[in-house]
Amino acid sequence: MPTKKQIIDVLKTIPDPELNISLWDLGLIYDVKVTPKGAVSIIMTLTTIGCPLFSTMQGLIEEKIKELPGIISVDIELTFEPPWTMDRMTKDAKALLGF
Repeated sequence: MPTKKQIIDVLKTIPDPELNISLWDLGLIYDVKVTPKGAVSIIMTLTTIGCPLFSTMQGLIEEKIKELPGIISVDIELTFEPPWTMDRMTKDAKALLGF
């Protein structure tokens, strides 16, 4: 059965299509849950409300997580509460972007 840590490890490999920094390092992932039966639930946000790339990111997330054995479904909820800020980025992401 996949663990939350395994899901997070996958999310760390999925780059934002524009910035080429992982969704995890950008702080776009707010919550990850995995049921004992293998259903994954992710709450995420975008850097801006008008970002047109959610469907691209959603497809990448679903594809990569479903590669893990035991995953039966992946549900991704988009939220803007709380709003994303650069404070959510990891130190590595900030360094790559020159902050």
